[in-house]
Amino acid sequence: MEISEVRIKLMEDSDDRLQAFCSITFDNCFVVRDLKIIEGTNGAFVAMPSRKLTSHCPNCGSKNHLRASFCNHCGERLAEDRAGRDAEGRTKLYADIAHPINSACREMIQQRVIAEFESELIRAREPGYVSRYDEDYGDAGPEETSNERLMKTQPAQDLQGPHRLV
Repeated sequence: MEISEVRIKLMEDSDDRLQAFCSITFDNCFVVRDLKIIEGTNGAFVAMPSRKLTSHCPNCGSKNHLRASFCNHCGERLAEDRAGRDAEGRTKLYADIAHPINSACREMIQQRVIAEFESELIRAREPGYVSRYDEDYGDAGPEETSNERLMKTQPAQDLQGPHRLV
């Protein structure tokens, strides 16, 4: 597996710990967006995309984020400590959406993203700098509709298992 592209979007206020967002493309075919580059005590590090964890209201069953004091749907007061804890005993408020399975993969991503981040900081000083982060991915031109793109899509070859073409 190879990281074929890294796109960085620098944050305006660099005094904040959040330095940039980034997206990475693997093997020119799979994109992971919304990785964060955060300034930590030992330098910049890459945080994987995540979502807020939720719990259900005991009264109406609606989902509420774990820091909520009251249900967003019915207004019922919610218990204070509904969050689970990680191995170090810290409150777990977020869950990674995508993440490396092993430390070698994490290190590969970290090194490549931080190197691209440092290069982007240099490019940002140039006149007329524009971030590529928000550019579209893929072959479709701006005049092409999503329906036209679907019509051009070719099925995958040699599929195995229940998804194979019959």
